[in-house]
Amino acid sequence: MDAVQTLLDIEQIKQLKHRYFRFVDTKDWEGVASCFVPEATAGYPQQECGSRDEIIAFLSRSMVPEMVSMHQGHHPEITVAGDTATGTWYLHDKVFLPSFDFALEGAALYSDEYVRTDQGWLKTRTAYQRMFETSWKISEGPASVNLKQGEISRGPQG
Repeated sequence: MDAVQTLLDIEQIKQLKHRYFRFVDTKDWEGVASCFVPEATAGYPQQECGSRDEIIAFLSRSMVPEMVSMHQGHHPEITVAGDTATGTWYLHDKVFLPSFDFALEGAALYSDEYVRTDQGWLKTRTAYQRMFETSWKISEGPASVNLKQGEISRGPQG
């Protein structure tokens, strides 16, 4: 595969990931579904999903209408091998749920797998592990911040 095609593939995968985050934050479940092949799987800390339908069901239950969220993917490391690819992304997310007086900000590492299809690049697997998570009561502001360190941020445990 030539270098120009590889760069085009990487750019298309970046755009796919960014669409995924935008669709999640706007609760566009059809849009989220369009980012995955039907047999895709996902590993979220609270749920393992065995198909695109399970992914959408989990996200739509978790991301209730009154939830405000921001998901951003940074520092992509994408490797293309023919018609498949893998990617590691740094996630920065914020979630606000006023009805529960709850706010969260955190970071995680996403590990994704992709396949080239007639519709372009799509996800076959997505999963993340938390680096850290902070949470607080919206009514109490930053004075009530709680920090939860993710295991992955502790380094190798030999």
